[in-house]
Amino acid sequence: MKIAGRIACGVVFAGAVLFAQTAPIRVGGNVQQANLVNKVTPVYPAEAKEARIQGKVTLEVTIDTEGHVVGTSVLEGPQELVRSAVDAVSQWVYKPTLLNGQRVSVITTVDVNYTLSN
Repeated sequence: MKIAGRIACGVVFAGAVLFAQTAPIRVGGNVQQANLVNKVTPVYPAEAKEARIQGKVTLEVTIDTEGHVVGTSVLEGPQELVRSAVDAVSQWVYKPTLLNGQRVSVITTVDVNYTLSN
């Protein structure tokens, strides 16, 4: 049985199908953003501020069945801002994602924007 691009095993038990998740499912960033319950604001690195570096860091984030970020990988962004983004997003907490009433781990993308005020 295929679910959201990932393979899952289905087991029939007393007329119901139970799913054993084999891999995280992919969820859109905007969808997952609505489930964010604790967001740690990234610290703008002093060196990046001095150099007037701005931009967006895009991360691929794995969230476990309890809603905790358990993995991050950088997809793009200014190198001077990456560590700050990863440090902050790693502390974010989401409401658990449910699929057919069961908690599942998910993969999503997160954008962290850095802009300097005038």
